[in-house]
Amino acid sequence: MPGSGTMRAMVLMEPGQRLVLRELRIRAPEHGQVLVRVQACGVCRTDLHIVDAELDAPKLPLIPGHEIAGVVAGTGPGVSGFREGDPIGVPWLGWTCGECRFCRSGRENLCERARFTGYTIDGGYAEYTIADQRYCFPLPPGSGSPSGMAPLLCAGLIGYRSYRMAGEDAKRLGIYGFGAAGHIIAQIAAHRGREVYAFTKPGDFAGQAFARRLGATWAGGSDRQPPELLDAALIFAPVGALVPAALRATVRGGVVICGGIHMSDVPSFPYELLWQERQVRSVANLTRRDGEELLAEAAEAGVRVSAELFPLEKANEALDRLRSGAVEGAAVLNVAAG
Repeated sequence: MPGSGTMRAMVLMEPGQRLVLRELRIRAPEHGQVLVRVQACGVCRTDLHIVDAELDAPKLPLIPGHEIAGVVAGTGPGVSGFREGDPIGVPWLGWTCGECRFCRSGRENLCERARFTGYTIDGGYAEYTIADQRYCFPLPPGSGSPSGMAPLLCAGLIGYRSYRMAGEDAKRLGIYGFGAAGHIIAQIAAHRGREVYAFTKPGDFAGQAFARRLGATWAGGSDRQPPELLDAALIFAPVGALVPAALRATVRGGVVICGGIHMSDVPSFPYELLWQERQVRSVANLTRRDGEELLAEAAEAGVRVSAELFPLEKANEALDRLRSGAVEGAAVLNVAAG
């Protein structure tokens, strides 16, 4: 019954500290909200930035997690898009004002008052969560396991928005950082007939082999030049030094797209790397249209998410493995298994 009973949740009490397991009351959904029984929640690099205090202070205490796949357990007044039992996905963008110049111009991802799941709104490192129905996605029955769907809700979405910024004419696509976002977008790009050039940490031969298995034309260390110049490069690793490296690997008129919410400082580089109409762009958040398109595109391309599963109470271990770069593909909390 919504609004009664308790749930287990992994809670951040202070940035820079380990998450702690708590027993919390299950809240009732309010007007326009849905109560979601979480089945799986992806462990995103943004979660790591929040926990490690690399972003502005979040809501505290906080339940992290914004790659949520589950089922509707209850609905508040005014909910029309979902019914109890429906499969549902909850992404990073959790609410926008609808009034600012960005919302009114179709750029809700830049909303000046936006709220974010697992950052300013409690998220999915828990057995239940509350979400605004307007910012949730219906997951088609039979669309895949919850653990396979969850990483699409951020890694897939941010990757897809970055991919779209590369432009339709980008035949040779570089991907720097072959983790959750990279391995999803590589499959979509290969399905579209693009050549994928995957860059990993130098010496990460297992990661390079993983990229080749997913259709990469070439894979190597980020300290290497690709055999062909790139039309566009997507940077998912939070390493500022990759910006000049990617520019160096890009053709005239090419674009380098930074897909992370946080990145170390970009070092100075000679103007000649930017000259000849190369561009550097960033990606911020997502729109609901991105989500609708990505879910359809992933289904058409037959995207298969490689996920390492952890029980809810092992969230700190999952974050540790992500921090050390030991995860192949995505890390996912298999909440329903608890």
